[in-house]
Amino acid sequence: MDDGGNDSANIAAADARRNLNFAPTPPEDRPMPDTTTHRVAVIGLGSMGLGMAKSLLRAGHSVSGYDLAEKATAALAAAGGRAATSPADAAAGADIAVVVVVNAAQTEGALFGAAGIVPAMTAGSVVISCATMAPAAARALAARCAEQGVLYLDAPMSGGAARADTGELTFMASGTPETFARARPALEAMAGKVYELGDEAGIGASFKIVNQLLAGVHIAAACEAITFASKLGLDIAKVYEVITASAGNSWMFENRVPHILEGDYAPRSAVNIFTKDLGIVSDIGRAETFPLPIAASALQMFLMTAAAGMGRDDDASPARLIAQITGIELPAAKEH
Repeated sequence: MDDGGNDSANIAAADARRNLNFAPTPPEDRPMPDTTTHRVAVIGLGSMGLGMAKSLLRAGHSVSGYDLAEKATAALAAAGGRAATSPADAAAGADIAVVVVVNAAQTEGALFGAAGIVPAMTAGSVVISCATMAPAAARALAARCAEQGVLYLDAPMSGGAARADTGELTFMASGTPETFARARPALEAMAGKVYELGDEAGIGASFKIVNQLLAGVHIAAACEAITFASKLGLDIAKVYEVITASAGNSWMFENRVPHILEGDYAPRSAVNIFTKDLGIVSDIGRAETFPLPIAASALQMFLMTAAAGMGRDDDASPARLIAQITGIELPAAKEH
């Protein structure tokens, strides 16, 4: 990595250390739900964003959405939303814009690129930024929004597509009290739980990076364990049944191994997501001189899987890579 990359990692590490003392807002101290209808833009209508947009519609909000894939905007229109022709078109007149893209670069493009949303928004409106990114990147985007009078909530989320569809995501959010107040109507529609972690951007991003370290490691371990079980000649469906009732279980084992049992590697979350997120973890660890050997091993497993041509496939695909290397057979996709 060049010197500029190392500087970015150093800044990210420094930001990851800042202001991590927090107290989640007790339920009794939170304001009553806002039942007003709001105009909300959703930028990015993939497996997460479309479900979030539908949750906003169910809550009675007026939703406009944009995605590069026409199929995604058509799905929003079919659900009762408005298919916009650009991010700026979606954000025109919106009180709240929810940006559900892959990384910091895509978030920056959605906010400030050609036909970006920030110039189309009015002063005092709020951006809810959901991508996993380095804390330094979140702080930089928040500062640029503030220059144009737009509030920025650093709000990466967790829970997967199913919980996005039901409005039960977990948000790890940070921002000023005013920012939370402006964002709350959308958060109430999309979230089962919102952690209010601090008053400035970057704190939410730091929490999400810790989550992604664990998520990536648990997926890699689940893939290794279930393929090891196959090598031992075990019925891996029975292994799944036993382990999910035992101490070795994890949320990721329970959630991802069924993809392997069904031979279904259609991406709910792609391998490339974890090459990115564990890469951010690695950058921060290097800048901090903090060893992360287990995360590093998981990163290499995802990188090898991506190099084998499976980067856009489901993040349970490391199991397929292990199977190829070791000569074991995993279940094939079921014919419909």
